[in-house]
Amino acid sequence: MSNALAIAAVTATLQKLLKQGFDADPDLQGTDVTMQPPDKARNGNATANQLNLFLYHMTLDGAWRNMDMPGRTKPSEIGQPPLPLNLYYLITAYGGNDDKPTPLSHLLLGQAMRILHDHPVLDRDDIKQSLDGNNLQAQVDLQDQVERVRITPQPLSLEEMSKLWTTFQTQYRISAAYQASVVLIESTRPTKTALPVLTRGRDDSGIVAQSNLIPPFPTLTDITLPPDQGKRPSLLPNDKLTASGFHMDGDDVNVRFTNSRLAKPIIVPMGANTSETELQFTLPDDAGAWVAGFYAVDVIITKNNATTKETEQRTTNPVYIALAPQITSAMPLSVTRDANGDATITLTCKPQVGEEQRVSLLVGDRQVLAEPHPGQTDTLRFVLRAAATGKYQLRLRIDEVDSLTINYTTTVPSFIPTEQVTIT
Repeated sequence: MSNALAIAAVTATLQKLLKQGFDADPDLQGTDVTMQPPDKARNGNATANQLNLFLYHMTLDGAWRNMDMPGRTKPSEIGQPPLPLNLYYLITAYGGNDDKPTPLSHLLLGQAMRILHDHPVLDRDDIKQSLDGNNLQAQVDLQDQVERVRITPQPLSLEEMSKLWTTFQTQYRISAAYQASVVLIESTRPTKTALPVLTRGRDDSGIVAQSNLIPPFPTLTDITLPPDQGKRPSLLPNDKLTASGFHMDGDDVNVRFTNSRLAKPIIVPMGANTSETELQFTLPDDAGAWVAGFYAVDVIITKNNATTKETEQRTTNPVYIALAPQITSAMPLSVTRDANGDATITLTCKPQVGEEQRVSLLVGDRQVLAEPHPGQTDTLRFVLRAAATGKYQLRLRIDEVDSLTINYTTTVPSFIPTEQVTIT
């Protein structure tokens, strides 16, 4: 694994390899190998031979992106995947005296491509010495990563090369592109390492097998309304609910309601109406505690072991329910349009609405966002622009949960006649 110096180490290693290769050729000794953007590489000096090495692009390596490093994590450990990068370089040749009378840039580019062809894999010693003379040399550890860095030509079409040089905003020079992969930069986030397992179950009882598909641990399967309430999609305060599941009996049983808008969950203690497979309770009517929206509901079960004097607490899986808002204004409503043809609808609701909750009123098939309201409130104001006269069914939507506007207790569902507004 390597650290954040890996990109600089690859660039410096390539520069050093190219420099050494040029110095070994009597015709190209003294060639300057730079690492500048193409628009600044030549910098007006047309008398010397120069090869520019420019890192123009980087991508994530898909094969390594979600993979733990081999040998770094053991079974039951959670490791942090490395940052795997593919580096793309453009090498550009500049001949002395602008290739007059000899095309030295062609010679430079050919020699550079031969050097990279002879070094398809970066050598560990070359990487280690890449930042020689720099105080960062001791911190380079790219040479120790498990995957070697490979150098391969990157074919670019004429159109791709043209777009690339257009981006550089400078005149085109003869160039070749190469890919260096893969560079693995180690994450600084700590890994999670569980302690070894000493016993399997209480008293090392081992694996427990059973002859049925009933879950062996506390499980919550459903939360339902009484049959006379029909198939209502959302709940209301004072609803009598039944929580069904398995192994939900205990010395202390509580139902927990969790919503991201609440600072802490709402705990509803269970009374005597509990059994292993069923809990019956009434949803408390506390307008100040609840918010309309979606809740994750689970059951917390505490058992006391009389023999060991130990307390064991287990929690079921969550089941998700919707708590609907209720319009508490006198219904139905009657609203008169103003001179501009706008209708302003003001109503009260419960539970109270928080400042961050998204609130809208559905008037027939139109959705109107609530006017801004500071803090927590039960009074909401809506302005229906260019309202048409008529009678409309109303639905108050808070955090994507609608107030009830349909009567589900009848054989054929029907709209509740009082949940309406008349605009004149």
